[in-house]
Amino acid sequence: MPFFLIYLFIEVLVSVQFATYLGGILTFLEIVASAIIGFFLLTNFRYTLGENVKSLISKEITIEEFQKLSLFSALGAILLIVPGFFSDIIGILLQFGSFGTIFARRVLNLKNKTDHKKKDIDAIDVEIIDNNSDTK
Repeated sequence: MPFFLIYLFIEVLVSVQFATYLGGILTFLEIVASAIIGFFLLTNFRYTLGENVKSLISKEITIEEFQKLSLFSALGAILLIVPGFFSDIIGILLQFGSFGTIFARRVLNLKNKTDHKKKDIDAIDVEIIDNNSDTK
């Protein structure tokens, strides 16, 4: 609940600033245009999901990143549909894969894929040979 109130407060502040600068007609046109773009992105979500699947198959991203990037693309499209300038800014940023990856790694504390495969440099590979064989 506190995060929603913080979001709502920032949304009102940003929207009032932009609406004061742009005026009523341009604000209305921006809200309608961003909603149309949001609906377009949601209807074409399968292509974004396909790109994320290709990145997952080529091991450019982990499964956790795949889930988060897919979620961010859909969430960004929904935020574009919601009226408001702050939600539109966040929605546009979430459409870019690089921003979603940075957000997933920094904010959600996802590890890099190299962190999962740490190698122990001090390990010694040995072979044990049994000399106690009965040769009579």
